[in-house]
Amino acid sequence: MSGKMNSIFRKFLIVAFSLGIAGTGSAYAKDDVTNVSTTDRAVDFAHNLDDYVPAKKNYNFYFTYKIVHPWWDAVALGMEDAQRKYLEKGIVITYEYMAPEAASYEDQTKRLMQAQDGNYDVIGVDVADEEKISPVLDKMIDSGEKVMTFSSSDAASGCKRIAYVGNTHNYQDGADLTEALCEKLGYKGKIGILVGSYGAPCHEDRAKGAKDTIAKYKNMEIVAVEYDMDSIDKAYELSVDMLKDNPDIAGFVCCNMSNPVGTARAVTELGSEAVIVGMDHDQEALHYLKDGVIYCLGVQDCYSIGFDTLQVAVKIADGNLPGELFPDKTDESTTIIYQEDAEAMLENLYGDVSQ
Repeated sequence: MSGKMNSIFRKFLIVAFSLGIAGTGSAYAKDDVTNVSTTDRAVDFAHNLDDYVPAKKNYNFYFTYKIVHPWWDAVALGMEDAQRKYLEKGIVITYEYMAPEAASYEDQTKRLMQAQDGNYDVIGVDVADEEKISPVLDKMIDSGEKVMTFSSSDAASGCKRIAYVGNTHNYQDGADLTEALCEKLGYKGKIGILVGSYGAPCHEDRAKGAKDTIAKYKNMEIVAVEYDMDSIDKAYELSVDMLKDNPDIAGFVCCNMSNPVGTARAVTELGSEAVIVGMDHDQEALHYLKDGVIYCLGVQDCYSIGFDTLQVAVKIADGNLPGELFPDKTDESTTIIYQEDAEAMLENLYGDVSQ
């Protein structure tokens, strides 16, 4: 593969192997989670290829996503695991896995146009802007390209993309996290929302889930909605400004992996007692969760997203359409974790056993 890999996720990979991803069986069946810990349920390292027999011995894919970020490094590790398992069966898979340093639908459009000249079996995209990118994907399909979406953001409804693998419930994630916040606050107080990137379906959907949930409670008020563009530093600055403008903010809803960290830094620095809920498994965020600065995090199973994306891409490359072999949307899980789960999650994902 090509692309950048954050060093902390190299440790993540080592820990994953120690947990047995190269073994012959799953740690548990996804439909039977009895006696499975919250942290084990949140990220499933144990995967095997299904019994589909690829039609070719060599495949070449192109995947592009919103922004260079540790979240997509975790998705890449699932892809690498699937790639290794195909190689064990004599199937060679190569792929590009590239993204810009800053989220941009213009950049993503340019990358997709260039990919059309690359003779790839399948082109996959994590949609940066639903409104802008979906028509681009339609044109690519009309020109004969095999295009899928993956990761956290699907294309718009009605887009001709062949299939999607990833989070299909971003609205509900935002609603669930916000409901936990509202309950914690006794259903009263001022709330700030940090969204992420303009137009990114996952971020916008989570924010809408948050807004709709807060609207149910007459004693709750949204005082600010800001876009941090997936930047921890920008999220920090915006959170500081929100707290200075509204020192009595009771809580924050953070809709991506970066903004819980920036917000927690701001809350800690200013001595605020605001309650923070947010997304995913950033190592610093997990430490803030462990320390009680962050109340809860919605952790997506990035590893499974990557593994399943590669399996679906092989089937699409062979000319298959959604149906018995794979669905139109392969849904991956989000698990809400709390302070008591933080230490185990840090150890499972990062080998971090610091006290």
